Amino acid sequence: MELRLLASFVAVAEELHFGRAAARLHLAQPSLSQQIQRLERSVGVQLVERSSHQVNLTPAGEVLRDLARNILSQTEEARSTVREVALGRAGTLRIGYNFAAGQRILPSALARMNAILPNVTINMIEQRTGPQLAALSSGALDVGLVYGRPAATEFHSRPLLQVPLVAVVGRGHSWARRSSTSFAELASQSCILFERQQCPAMYDAIHHAAERSGIKLNIEHQLDDPNATAIMVSVKPMVGFASSVRAGAAPTVGHSQTVTVALHDPVPTVELCVVWRADDTRPIVRSFLGCIESARPLDSAIKLESRLAQ
Repeated sequence: MELRLLASFVAVAEELHFGRAAARLHLAQPSLSQQIQRLERSVGVQLVERSSHQVNLTPAGEVLRDLARNILSQTEEARSTVREVALGRAGTLRIGYNFAAGQRILPSALARMNAILPNVTINMIEQRTGPQLAALSSGALDVGLVYGRPAATEFHSRPLLQVPLVAVVGRGHSWARRSSTSFAELASQSCILFERQQCPAMYDAIHHAAERSGIKLNIEHQLDDPNATAIMVSVKPMVGFASSVRAGAAPTVGHSQTVTVALHDPVPTVELCVVWRADDTRPIVRSFLGCIESARPLDSAIKLESRLAQ
């Protein structure tokens, strides 16, 4: 059953006049009559009753009129949706992000995205760098907001923000009343760190700072969950690490028993980057990258983090 024949039939069914329907379709009346006859042969029943003065639909024609309207409407909707997706103006974008990106990058970027592309559906998941890169590689994510520029050639990346790292201790810790401490003083402390694969850039920044300070960190525990780290340091005299962005956020109930201590000489820092697959040239991805670039209320946050990093 051809869509063209259905469109001709709907015109006849709505006009109940072959002349007006033909004019509406910009067809000659004999051609329109031939199309209706072809449709009737296709479905095997009479759809239109014609006389010299009147055109009426048969009961079968009345049923097909409603069905044909729905078919044509759905077909046009499908065409429109496919075009919008091809142009990057519709579809679903799956974004991975870390805590700092959720605080500093995503709110402005997504507000911009929603303003210019309201038909794009955004799915988000908060993860560390390692899981995000694995999800990007497998195709489970479209864009990641991670610490560090991945070395793998399968990814493209763009730096967004320099983020200092701080120490996290419990309120009973000997450092709890300090506002800052030199990195070298970590030599006498038991520390909690995560596995490198979870966030290579942050892991390396901490160890490079230790090397520059001439110390070796005493890693007593490995925990990959920042919330679990906060709980652990709140009950044991240990030192964890976090981004200054996480440290500056409003404390949750689980973090109310921890305090942050700025680190200096040197200040360990990580680079927050947006990452996507090198072979992913879809317009929807390019649109989101453009929204990140154009959503520049980020400037004040960048200046703040840069001052902290100095």
